[in-house]
Amino acid sequence: MTARIRPDLAAIAPYVPGRNVPGAIKLASNETTPGPLPGVLAAIAEAATGINRYPDNGAVALREALAARLGVDANRIATGCGSVSLCQELVQIVAGAGDEVVYAWRSFEAYPVVVKVAGATPVEVPLTAEFAHDLDAMLAAVTDRTRMIIVCNPNNPTGGAFGNDVLARFLDAVPSHILVVLDEAYIEYTRPGDYDGTEHPDGVALAEGRPNVVVLRTFSKAYGLAGVRVGYAVADPAIISALSKVHVPFSVSTLAQAAAIASLEAADELLARTDRLVVERARVRDALLAVGYEVPRSGGNFLWMPLGDQAAAYSAASTEAGVLLRAYDVDGVRVTLGDPAENDAFLAFATGAGLDIWRASRKG
Repeated sequence: MTARIRPDLAAIAPYVPGRNVPGAIKLASNETTPGPLPGVLAAIAEAATGINRYPDNGAVALREALAARLGVDANRIATGCGSVSLCQELVQIVAGAGDEVVYAWRSFEAYPVVVKVAGATPVEVPLTAEFAHDLDAMLAAVTDRTRMIIVCNPNNPTGGAFGNDVLARFLDAVPSHILVVLDEAYIEYTRPGDYDGTEHPDGVALAEGRPNVVVLRTFSKAYGLAGVRVGYAVADPAIISALSKVHVPFSVSTLAQAAAIASLEAADELLARTDRLVVERARVRDALLAVGYEVPRSGGNFLWMPLGDQAAAYSAASTEAGVLLRAYDVDGVRVTLGDPAENDAFLAFATGAGLDIWRASRKG
């Protein structure tokens, strides 16, 4: 007889990462194309000499470096094995069986997983016709069982984003006992004109004076450290303290901490890469719009193509053409922006064989 497994796990679909196909151009996982800076690699190599010892479980040096950069106290920062692990821990500290967690859908695919694993109930609120969060509908979805609301800003995979002024009105309308998580994994790619509102989005500024607001950010995207797994949360000290009680000990490795600190020291150089990507994002979107595609504006390092039930066919055809994209059931396809040559390879497909599939999706 095998061990008894929680029966509810049978109904939970595991998170599925982007595929890898040898020789193909991978534009499916929102990774950065440029590799780590030499100084970051050197920091990792130096840290590797001490991997016979456990990492600093409190990530003190990293938290202090983040505090200095963000202008907050270090006791307002927690680190995790990527921001997704912190998202799971946040669900754990506020929600359990019978509780509800509200988020937009479609959004980051890990949200329903981490909510259900905690035994809580996901409440998915459809996006607007412009593929953005419907903040009014999310407020209307709040009940006496709501314990947490997640706002992915910019939204993965559709790219919709809000400025501080819009978010502030939303946050002020949420009951103060409900935890609001602002997931800002892609915030470094957001520029004026990418978002609804007048003030540039900055969750850290919004969390100031709002003890029920948590900001999640990551080193996986703009900082190019997806392979070492490190993210962080900025929140009220009471929330940070609660997170420490569900944190998996030593889950942020010595190498990850060293790489993150070195990346912060080289932040200006690394973030300059986002400027080049934003230029590519505009170029690729304009090329798609020019041949008739519908492509909403994006604040991330990706573009959304609402292909409906043709999403799988489009992704399969692009794979045959040597370009991997991320298909989302019957909703659409997400295209990560790569370097110019990679983007050109995608555009060759999109303006050729892919165009017929897009046109078929419009007829449906």
